[in-house]
Formats: sequence, structure tokens, C-alpha cells
Amino acid sequence: MFRFFLRFGLGAIALFLWLGAPRAQTPSVVIGYENGGADPYMVTQGLGLFQKMMPAKISLKFFDSGPAAMSALASNSLQFMCGLGVPPFVAAISQGVPLAIIFNQERYTTDAGLVARPGSGISSIADLKGRKIAIVVGSQSSFELATFLAEANVPYESVRQINMSPPEMRVAWATKSIDAAIVWDPVFDALRGMGATVLKTDADLPRDASSYNVCIADTHWVRSHAVLAADFVRALDAGVTYTKEHPDEALKIMAVQAGVTLPVAKTELAGYEIFSAKDQLTPNVLGSGDSVAHSATTLTLANTAKVLLKIGRITKAPANPAAAVDPTFAEKVVHGN
Repeated sequence: MFRFFLRFGLGAIALFLWLGAPRAQTPSVVIGYENGGADPYMVTQGLGLFQKMMPAKISLKFFDSGPAAMSALASNSLQFMCGLGVPPFVAAISQGVPLAIIFNQERYTTDAGLVARPGSGISSIADLKGRKIAIVVGSQSSFELATFLAEANVPYESVRQINMSPPEMRVAWATKSIDAAIVWDPVFDALRGMGATVLKTDADLPRDASSYNVCIADTHWVRSHAVLAADFVRALDAGVTYTKEHPDEALKIMAVQAGVTLPVAKTELAGYEIFSAKDQLTPNVLGSGDSVAHSATTLTLANTAKVLLKIGRITKAPANPAAAVDPTFAEKVVHGN
């Protein structure tokens, strides 16, 4: 070995040291997601933008509801989760799980709500007393149902809640084993296509106590991987930009990714108010600086917690909802950092 170094000089020594040095490993990132129907997240996913814009080994994992994803987040097997409703997030942070909303994808307007089966005899919220309602317990549906019943002065306990996933609701609907359902797209749209009577949609909810799809992250992980977290937000924002600049192509991508027809994709997208990275920094979304404490997202966390406490879904409210709203990475994207 000594003769080798004498013969080939310092270059050989440098090569030897480089070969023996520990290599920086490419981080593995698992992104969980729900199928919320046609939205810009599906464009980001369909164009492979996470893989293109994040220097990491990217894996995507599908969940059929928010509660199903929370155990994966709590066990650190997910770094990001998108398409999540607010209630399961509130339940997690009320228990001290270190999570934060880093991108509010969209606000539901006409893409989710409460529907009654044709022939059920239900034409108003008041008719729901004693009837069987399909619901994903612990999801956004719990908050919505409690809110809609309270507005109509219908006792929360007077309805029979049947816990099932959205795909299961379609089967139960066809077999007439449920009378109503509170759900989101694409199943919400499918039930409307099967003749459902729409009693309420999420457009009836105020912005500061609304139904949002959010992307969340483990706060410890993103603090130590700030560049990757910013790239993640950058990829989401690129999907929003593509949707705005190439609407026809975006709809085709959404339809394939969401598993719906093009006309359905168009209807579903119209039922969302979508947000860009720049939108995140406004009080109507995440806010920035002092406005975070009073942003629509933060107030929705607080107001959702009040409802979940009242119906017994959580035992205590989050101490500081604003601490779980983090516009830091959107700021990096907007300001070019």
C-alpha cells in the first residue's frame, strides 16, 4: 500500500480517503394522502413533482380517511400528510402530538356535505331524528354533523351514527341500509349522482369554522429538514400554478389520479376554493407573523375544538392552536429562499 501511494502520489491518497469516507444518505420521505377528488394536489402527484423537486426517496401512501392516517403520523412512519380534515388534526394536537399545518390546500364549498337517500322521506335536517347516518367518526364529518344539527336545534344524540369509510357508504347506500350520509368527494358527488337530496354543503360553514383539506407535518422532522419541507411546499404550489395556467390539462391529470370522469373532475374542482403558497400568508388562510393567531385556519382549529369537546370526541382543547399553524415554509417559497 505504501509503494502504491509513493507511485501514484497525493491523488491516490485523496481517492483512498474519499472512498473510505462516510457518504451522505439520501433521506427517505413518505407522503400520505387522501383522495379528495379533483384538486391541485392530484396534479402535483400526477406530474411527479414531489420526486422532481425534492432531493429524497419519495414514497406515496394512500389513506381512506384522516383518522386512519393519524396512527402512522404518531409512529413517525409518515413525514407529511395531505388531504387531511381539521378534526383528526385537532384531536392529535390536543394530545400533544407535535404536528403543524404547513399548507392549507383548499376550502370545501360544494364538494362535501350532508345528503339524504332518495325514498328515505328525509327532506330537511329536522327529519334526521332517529335515522341512520353514515359518517367517518372522528373526521371532518363529526364537526360538520354536530354543527348542522345544532343550527337546526336537532339533538346530536337523536341521530344514529354508523361509522364507515366513504367507499363503504356507497355500498350501504345502494343496499338502503343507511338513510343519509355526511361525506366528501368523490363519494359525495357519486351519491348526488344516485339521486341524493343535498341537505347541507360545506359552503354553509363560515370561513373561521370551515372544512379544509390541509397538509401537515411532524414539527420535529421539518425543523431538521427545513429545505426539504420548503421543497415539499414548492411542489404543492407548482401544482396550483399548473392548474391555473393549464386548466384543461390539469383536469385530465386530476381525473386519472382521482379515478373519476372528466366531467366529474370539473364539478369537483369547482367545489373547492384552492390556495397557492402566496395565499397561505394571508389572514384568510394560514396568515403570517402576528396574523397567524387570528387567521381563518387558526380560528377554525379553535372552533372545531369547541365542537369536538361538546360532543365528547376530545377531552381537552389544544392549549395554543396558533402554534400548530406554520407558514414558515410557504414564506420561503414566496420570498425565493
